Amino acid sequence: MQRIIFHVDVNSAFLSWEAAKRVREGEQDIRLIPAAIGGDRDKRTGVILAKSIPAKKYGVTTGEPVAMALRKCPDLFLAKPDFRLYERNSRAFMDICRKYAPAVEKYSIDECFLDMTGTEKLYGDPVELARRIKDEIRDTLGFTVNIGVANNKLLAKMASDFEKPDKVHTLFDGEIREKLWPLRVGELFTVGTATAKKLEQAGITTIGALAKASLLSIQALLGQKMGRQVWEYANGRDESSVLTEAEEAKGYSISTTTEEDVVTAEQAYKILLALADSVAARMRSEGAKAYGVSVTIRGNDFKNRSHQKKLTEPTDITNEIYKLCRSLFDELWDKHTPLRLLGIGLLNVTKEEYAQQCMFCDEGKDRARKLDRAVDDIRGRFGADTIMRGSVMGSGAKVGKKYKAHMENKREG
Repeated sequence: MQRIIFHVDVNSAFLSWEAAKRVREGEQDIRLIPAAIGGDRDKRTGVILAKSIPAKKYGVTTGEPVAMALRKCPDLFLAKPDFRLYERNSRAFMDICRKYAPAVEKYSIDECFLDMTGTEKLYGDPVELARRIKDEIRDTLGFTVNIGVANNKLLAKMASDFEKPDKVHTLFDGEIREKLWPLRVGELFTVGTATAKKLEQAGITTIGALAKASLLSIQALLGQKMGRQVWEYANGRDESSVLTEAEEAKGYSISTTTEEDVVTAEQAYKILLALADSVAARMRSEGAKAYGVSVTIRGNDFKNRSHQKKLTEPTDITNEIYKLCRSLFDELWDKHTPLRLLGIGLLNVTKEEYAQQCMFCDEGKDRARKLDRAVDDIRGRFGADTIMRGSVMGSGAKVGKKYKAHMENKREG
């Protein structure tokens, strides 16, 4: 039986969710004007998390400083991020997807994969079903999605990136030559800027040219594993399954995707430290501690792998969380598979006063807590990037822009 996979992707999620809320409240639809999410207009600080199509026409880009965006578009409407709103909308559109799909894999807050294989007898034509799901999300929740329909996850994801917004696109095996191969090689999933540059310098400028090149020549250029991966993807091949994952226990989480493969433990450790530093600070700011820690990794095969550890007493100490994450990572990673995502979860959190106040608390933990509080205080007054922990400095480790902007905007609010 031929597989049928959907990839559902919210169009400009953060801005769309804010716009839908405002429309419900009788306010202007900010999707129709130059608008963006992120930062503080009066202070001209923070970064742009999402922008409307009219704002894009002024050259406003995601990730740029608010001050720069306002120079490009002085009348830009700015709304502060609302992460609780985003989480509610994420759950809502995925709940609609779960009504129809036997298996749903949450890929990020604003996208998911649906395995619709074998549902034709129940729902009929898959493309018509995709339109039905798309329209139900729009008409029920007030925002739009794109849905890619294909025979595997890779092609479904590529298809959902075609013309936006509010569209259904197909990229079946028989459409690869027509729809996939003419695209620039840098548009292929997992091909980052540096990899695209290498390929272009070798005369491979389109996905079709990559697909037609010999596997050995691509491996000589990019390495054995990466070379095979992108060559297989250029030919539309992907056997990864849609995996239904249990919802994470209530807590805090953060993850980051990387433009280039993480191939050494040292690279991963530096990213884990940056992630632990940010998520622990967020948890402390809300007066919480965690009874568990999890680490998630994802390779170029789309597959998430995770381990977690329960604690006998809760912690909010950055260095303690980081050391636990290193240990979990060492258990998880095979030291060979290139990584594209690393994530940390702080699980089973409590906001109860840990009142025993630990008569037997060791001095090392007490010093670590005081250090964390001092760092949090300085960052709260002067900005998230004022202090960086030593192992992160100069490492190139990047915490996701959206998460850092959340912390920065919270400080400014």
